[in-house]
Amino acid sequence: MTCIIVDDEPLARQGMELNIANVSTLQLLGSFSNALAASDFLRKENVDLMFLDINMPELSGLDFLKSLREAPMVVFTTAYPQYALESYELEAIDYLVKPIRIERFLKAVNKAENYLKLLQQDSNNSQVEKIEDDYVFIKADRKYFKIYFKDILYIEGLKDYVVIYTSDNKIITSMNVKTIAAQLPPAIFARVSKSYIVNTLHISSFDNELIYINNHEIPLGQSFKDDFIKQHIDGKIVRR
Repeated sequence: MTCIIVDDEPLARQGMELNIANVSTLQLLGSFSNALAASDFLRKENVDLMFLDINMPELSGLDFLKSLREAPMVVFTTAYPQYALESYELEAIDYLVKPIRIERFLKAVNKAENYLKLLQQDSNNSQVEKIEDDYVFIKADRKYFKIYFKDILYIEGLKDYVVIYTSDNKIITSMNVKTIAAQLPPAIFARVSKSYIVNTLHISSFDNELIYINNHEIPLGQSFKDDFIKQHIDGKIVRR
């Protein structure tokens, strides 16, 4: 998997270069101190993954990603955790807070590799075939998968695809989050950010920023929070 680093801090770039060198599946194509140099490189080269700092002079990582028409997968790297929610609204693969622990780096790389494998599948034959009262048929990888709504944990959007997660499987189909959200039963499923839909039956807990389903953390977008609480939470809270 090809990758680049974009970070204005020399020591941060060196640390990321060392991490990348320890992963045999990663091929570092370039390391850049600013977004403008990286933008010029992306126009010429095919890059699968970009490790992108947020706070940079001239153009921040967030604004840089917004400016790209065709962006690679992105893992944000920053010393400021408050940008996490906005980064997920931009469909970032992951968000690493400096100093970056090697186990978190490896987790982000594994997630990016899994996404790349999914996107390299024959997605032209992947689609939602039929939705019934309590299940959906998904065509993926030349098979039809019958998925009961009760078994879906959450759905994650990645550009023009969605990944449907169950407790023991994940299935990709070429449909965006908005389209599939409109076809799912609203009594069970809630869109909680630009890129995520959750099955409310599986919610373990939530706070102002995250929804927890088993060991998964799903970002709760600010523009979706009020509707999520009103539609799915208010009437179910036990009060003193």
